[in-house]
Amino acid sequence: MQDEPEVAVVRLGHRPGRDDRMTTHVGLTARALGADRVVLPDNAAKSRDTIEDITERFGGPFSVELSGSQKALVRDWDGTVVHLTMYGERVQDVQDEIRAAHGDEPLLAVVGAEKVPFDVYEAADYNVGVTNQPHSEVAGLAVFLDRLFEGRELDREWVDARQRVVPEETGKTVRPADEE
Repeated sequence: MQDEPEVAVVRLGHRPGRDDRMTTHVGLTARALGADRVVLPDNAAKSRDTIEDITERFGGPFSVELSGSQKALVRDWDGTVVHLTMYGERVQDVQDEIRAAHGDEPLLAVVGAEKVPFDVYEAADYNVGVTNQPHSEVAGLAVFLDRLFEGRELDREWVDARQRVVPEETGKTVRPADEE
């Protein structure tokens, strides 16, 4: 989020046809809940295009990258690396420490797709579990980002939006962003 060191999300692995929707939702969740960018595998161009379309219509800033070297990004990251896994330390036990570290340096949240290799666990500064029960990587990312930003991401202002969702009790209203 603005005025804080960068928060990036990297998606490890992508099985075309099987993971398209989930990879897209990782990126959309990262965008909606305060991350600055998402790095997807090279073979996730369809997900990149969808996330870029949403960013163009509903605002940013947010960027999407394709990369063939996600593990190198994790290994070489100059900042805090948080691997989200159900096998990690409880998020509620390490959130303050992670937040303090992020106050001084960029943070990379690592989200797996298929089985994550052990070297990712070793490269991470924190292996963090949300509930320590089987769950969606999208849910884990959402809970983690909300804990990291302490809810501030929910009031985020979007720039260069063409459309906006109108909050209402019932209905689904989307209006041009310049309309009140």
